[in-house]
Amino acid sequence: MIDSTTHLPIPEDGPYTPESGALAYAAEHIPGALFADLLTDFADPSDPQPWTAADHQRFAAAAGALGIGDGATVVIYSQHDVFWATRLWWQLRLEGFDDAVVLDGGLPAWKNAGGELTDAVSTPTPRAFVGDRRPGLIRSTAQVAAALDDPGVLLVNVLDEPTYRGEVNTYARNGHIPGSINFPVAGLLDPETGTLRPVEELRVEFERAGLLDDGRTVVTYCGGGIAATGVAWALALAGRDDVGVYDGSLTAWTADPELPLVTGSSPR
Repeated sequence: MIDSTTHLPIPEDGPYTPESGALAYAAEHIPGALFADLLTDFADPSDPQPWTAADHQRFAAAAGALGIGDGATVVIYSQHDVFWATRLWWQLRLEGFDDAVVLDGGLPAWKNAGGELTDAVSTPTPRAFVGDRRPGLIRSTAQVAAALDDPGVLLVNVLDEPTYRGEVNTYARNGHIPGSINFPVAGLLDPETGTLRPVEELRVEFERAGLLDDGRTVVTYCGGGIAATGVAWALALAGRDDVGVYDGSLTAWTADPELPLVTGSSPR
């Protein structure tokens, strides 16, 4: 069991500053759970953007230190936003590890079900993490830019509609990547329980949006590469496990004034 909690407080004015969930984990967690710090151990320390995916060697060392490796089944949860759990799920798949699942609803669902909690920190049993990176599951800014005119690539912006349309001042510039459709990640969840809506319901919406069309490559993006993994996770549950994630997402894209942005409604 892995707790991947990260906090992202959004200030009224100024940039957000992500925070580790280590203190929240220390205060309470599911018995036996270990903590994975997405901001440090599993991130690229040389990249100015927080939680950029680490290279394979760094990731393998961090995962192995937590006991993730051959013979282990990994259950990942977050103490609030499920998409921190899907982020680690995606990173594990990116590095060639498939025996991982997300605890639907995270810690709130665990509490609602009467699950036990503890503040006792468990000691991991290290394992050798062996896997090969799957480059098709990640995209760089250069790769996304090169595919703008490729009809075989479907870019999917998973943010809310106002942000997609460019009506919200969140990033260095407003709008969405040309040609990308809008499929808000928040719509994946039941608003009352925070759990994933039935996969059969979501499959209908995925098909309507063209996300299950095997003739095109699907690449999701968001603000910083977290929420985008939520749609990739749900699509995998619906049967499509080859979705790429633009890791830098709008934080990286809008930082380059030469890269195009458009505003307005989705082209679909």
